[in-house]
Amino acid sequence: MPEAWYMDNSFEDPRSEHHLNPPQFVPIEKLYDLSGVEYWRIDVDNLEKEEQYAALKKNRGYDYEDLCEVSRDTLPDYDAKLKTFYTEHLHTDEEIRLFLAGSGYFDVRDKFDKWIRIKASKGDLLVLPAGIYHRFTPDIDNYAKVKRLFCGEPVWKAYDRPADDNPARIQYLNTISA
Repeated sequence: MPEAWYMDNSFEDPRSEHHLNPPQFVPIEKLYDLSGVEYWRIDVDNLEKEEQYAALKKNRGYDYEDLCEVSRDTLPDYDAKLKTFYTEHLHTDEEIRLFLAGSGYFDVRDKFDKWIRIKASKGDLLVLPAGIYHRFTPDIDNYAKVKRLFCGEPVWKAYDRPADDNPARIQYLNTISA
């Protein structure tokens, strides 16, 4: 199960934990209320028999998937890609990631515009809603293998902050403040 906490404002290595002092943990069951982020625990070693995963894909219309392996050995132009992943942005579609191996951090803005850091690892499936400001970085181990899911053809467009006039952002803010 992932851990989540409010982040400090340090500009040091983004792959570090970045806890506040004292740490302020966020219970996973509160993530949805604070940010709209959803979480499931999936048995990735038996994915073909994983009923919850199959139902989730069917019910939400996830009909396209691929793999992304984030490591210096597997990701071309690694440092530039990490910089792109770690730039605060939003998407007009949900971002769905299932961790098959390794670990990393998704940083998401809560409804009060504060950073929550989510440490995800093998078996964690996160759904970030369309319109949420977020970013990603691997942790100090520099390795994450994730399955990316999409509804239809993948949309790869990221809108860097500020994108407050983006319709997905406006809809997200209306939904999260309700």
